[in-house]
Amino acid sequence: MDNEVFRKTYRAINERFCPFEKSILTNNCGCSRGRRFCIAEREGINCGSDAAQARCLELLELLRRQARFALKATDEDAALPHAKAMRVQVGGLRGLHAVAMPDAPIPETIEDIHGIIAAALDHFHTLAALPYQPIIRQIAAYQGRRRLRRPR
Repeated sequence: MDNEVFRKTYRAINERFCPFEKSILTNNCGCSRGRRFCIAEREGINCGSDAAQARCLELLELLRRQARFALKATDEDAALPHAKAMRVQVGGLRGLHAVAMPDAPIPETIEDIHGIIAAALDHFHTLAALPYQPIIRQIAAYQGRRRLRRPR
C-alpha cells in the first residue's frame, strides 16, 4: 500500500488518535480507552474518549517539554525519533506510576494508561503539579529493545 494513501485513510478512519499509540502497539502499555483497528495489515489505536485523549495529549506535551534535557533534544517543535518517543511514552508512564502509586512496584508493562493518569490526577489534582524529577529519571533510565547485531 502506498504510504501517502495509507496516511490519508488512517486520518480519515482515526479521527480521535491515541497519543500513546506507539507504546500500545509495541505491547509496552495498554489502555482501557484504546481500541485497535486495522488498515491493510497495519494496526492503529483509536481513543474512546475526547476527555481522555485531551489529558493524554497534555501529559505527553508536558513530559516531552520536561524531558528535553534528558533526551538531548534542543528543538521543542521537531518530531522525536522513534526511540526517543518511546522513552518519553513508556519511561514517562513508568515514572507517572512511580509518583502516583509510590507503594507499588513499577510494572514492566503499564496495563492501563487512563487509570494511571486518573490516579495521578486524584493525587496531584493537575498534570502541571506532578513532581517531574522522578518521572524524568524513569525516562532517562528506560532502555527500549536492543538492536540485534548479526555476527560477521
